[in-house]
Amino acid sequence: MTDIPESSPPEETPQAEVIAFSPKTESAKPPRVLSIANQKGGVGKTTTAINLGTALAAIGETVLIVDLDPQGNASTGLGIDRRNRRCSTYDVLIGEAPMRAAILATAVPRLHIAASTLDLSGLELEIGAARDRAFRLRSALAQVNTGGANDYTYVLVDCPPSLNLLTVNAMAAASAILVPLQCEFFALEGLSQLIKTVEQVKSTLNPDLTIHGIVLTMHDARNNLSNQVAADVRQFMGRKVYDTMIPRNVRVSEAPSYGKPVLVYDLKCVGSEAYLRLATEIIQRERELKAG
Repeated sequence: MTDIPESSPPEETPQAEVIAFSPKTESAKPPRVLSIANQKGGVGKTTTAINLGTALAAIGETVLIVDLDPQGNASTGLGIDRRNRRCSTYDVLIGEAPMRAAILATAVPRLHIAASTLDLSGLELEIGAARDRAFRLRSALAQVNTGGANDYTYVLVDCPPSLNLLTVNAMAAASAILVPLQCEFFALEGLSQLIKTVEQVKSTLNPDLTIHGIVLTMHDARNNLSNQVAADVRQFMGRKVYDTMIPRNVRVSEAPSYGKPVLVYDLKCVGSEAYLRLATEIIQRERELKAG
């Protein structure tokens, strides 16, 4: 895991379309930033980012996905060709471009993405000595909303499968963390490590950081181990675990190869229905947080 700084911040896919923004005004309301994080690979972070973003857009939210994984799977899964990623989250984090310069439209109304490239893999070497290295993403997102009608209500940050400087940036910028957790044997072990990192970031970089919730992914109701892991996680984390579980579903696995979210690829499949329920549950939890 990277050292956490203790300083505080001074059908056919259409061609990508760059989003134009008006100048920032005093009335601009910041978006809710949910970082989708788990240091384990293959647990469904990118799938959750793509499909939760699509589901939130489908129920009326305006959503930006920030791809912080050098592999760029969230960008590819939303149909963004690598040739169209002329400005990426790498350019934003090294300070050469504002976030809005990296934002592209997707085929989903009200859903945009700041795409990534492999250049991100060298970011830690480039900015590792900078005093504000953990706050680059927070600073960039602070300028995204301009007070206009198309401001984002939610930003979903797709983190890489490691606890490195990119993930620390995502946590330092986040309102809350959303944790996808695969229903398999080592799930709780990885969750304990992630919780420690969240607590460390909270104590040094982002005192308002919370875990918004844990979403159980790749659940197979026919599998005893899958059911036992789900029960153990609920016993361990209580109400932090969302009621909605994302089932194993071949349509969810197929959709990225077509550059589409599963809700566009097959709206009627059980995976699409699960992500729509998850989006509704997240909005409900948001209302409870505001009321409380």
